[in-house]
Amino acid sequence: MSDAAVWHTTYPSELANNTSNPIRKIVDGIKMPKNPVKPMILLSLGDPTVFGNLACPDVLTDAIVRNVKSHKHNGYIHSAGTEAARAAIATRFGHADAPLTKDDIIIASGGSGALDMAITGICNPGDNILLPKPAFSLYKVIADAHKIHVRYYDLLPEKNWEADVEQMASLIDNRTQAILINNPSNPCGSVFSKQHLQDILAVAEAHRVPIIADEIYGDMTYGASTFYPVASLTKTVPVISVCGLAKLFCVPGWRVGWIAVHDRNDILKDVRAAYFKLSTIVLGANSLIQSAIPDVLTPATGSADEKSLATFKQHYYSTLEANAKFTLETLKSIPGLNVVVPQGAMYVMCGINLDLLDIEGDLDFTQKLLDEEAVFVLPGQCFNIPNFFRVVFSAPQDKLAEAYERIRQFCARHTK
Repeated sequence: MSDAAVWHTTYPSELANNTSNPIRKIVDGIKMPKNPVKPMILLSLGDPTVFGNLACPDVLTDAIVRNVKSHKHNGYIHSAGTEAARAAIATRFGHADAPLTKDDIIIASGGSGALDMAITGICNPGDNILLPKPAFSLYKVIADAHKIHVRYYDLLPEKNWEADVEQMASLIDNRTQAILINNPSNPCGSVFSKQHLQDILAVAEAHRVPIIADEIYGDMTYGASTFYPVASLTKTVPVISVCGLAKLFCVPGWRVGWIAVHDRNDILKDVRAAYFKLSTIVLGANSLIQSAIPDVLTPATGSADEKSLATFKQHYYSTLEANAKFTLETLKSIPGLNVVVPQGAMYVMCGINLDLLDIEGDLDFTQKLLDEEAVFVLPGQCFNIPNFFRVVFSAPQDKLAEAYERIRQFCARHTK
């Protein structure tokens, strides 16, 4: 008899087998050059810290150093987060038309952990959830792992990636548990207008379906674009908003995110309680990082910390806005590329004109660009939209200029 016949546990769980991230699969299939022809420029990773030109605010690092030395934040805390951190989040992200208390906040291990909790706390196996297309791939990863069916509504590039609201409404049935929106968008870099958000809320209201709002990029908007928290635009539709420290303060590796349950009519009373139960599985996010949340979210009015945070925000957002403008102006001048105007976050999606370029598709474009010019962008298939690629424009502008010039040369070389 073989050893495998003796041991009970010789195969992975169904949950593990159902878990597959398409970005990982696609990126693993891309061959990285062993000896790149030029210095590598990575415009693929959605991490503002990669190049070192953007750093977290001094207020945050000072608070962490101070709290480390205090030895008061090394132990276990409430699984849903400390009261001080949850109260600060409620104060910062509550609105007159959508008030929050600490009991509406559940802190998780990063925005990804908050998304997992938001989805699994409201959906059972066999239920369905509406997701945007294109979209951050983790939404589907979470749904698939838990046997939650996914139905996609299209984001329309010709309308600056607005959602197809009529299509969205047509996808809803009696097992639809939530409509997920991502605003500002990864990967599109789009920002929904107030009217468009109200149109989406009208669908949710008509069909009595809650909204999960991934608002991790919050106020990161450019030009005339304005971010409206969707919960601030409704008094009736329950909204489960997801946010975190990662992108707002340039600390994606610190892994602290949260859910805010906007539900003034107690429609999701039991779901809110379920989120607190789910938080006990992991026993909470990092206690040290949570200790600094009040410092960065609720500094005293008129204080040096408030002024320092305002300076950080102005530098951070103005850098990204300048990069967004430079990216748009440069890439739209390259024959063979169709660029949709970036309005927020730190991304732009570029369409590939296969009629002009001798390229077979986005995977072919990505691999050849990497091989020939050592510039790495993510193919649109990572986000469920073929024949596009995503650029992350948080790098220093000289790096962007070099990368875009290489893309220009690549497209010229591959023009039919």
